[in-house]
Amino acid sequence: QVQLVESGGGLVQSGGSLRLSCAASTRIFSTYVMGWYRQAPGKQRELVASITSDGNTNYAESLKGRFTISKHNANNTVILQMNSLKPEDTAVYYCYFRPVGLASGYWGQGTQVTVSS
Repeated sequence: QVQLVESGGGLVQSGGSLRLSCAASTRIFSTYVMGWYRQAPGKQRELVASITSDGNTNYAESLKGRFTISKHNANNTVILQMNSLKPEDTAVYYCYFRPVGLASGYWGQGTQVTVSS
């Protein structure tokens, strides 16, 4: 099983920034989709941003311009840079990894992001 280790969550003031990191336990990356989802209390888990093995990115429409996803192949790491954070961004953020060919992928444990007013 692939282990995904998330870090970088925490408490931040509205308008501030956080950087989330997701590191895979192995370097078994060929063709894949990797990204971040979030789930706020009382809401369904939703896509924040994703990136493919060839560098194509996808963002939730409402988050475009504030969040940026990137990857560092040498470290098997995906980064989510979160700027201009709002209280509405408060949620548990989950890293996700799905190799092409699998119907479902792997989830990280989740990291809490709390944005205060």
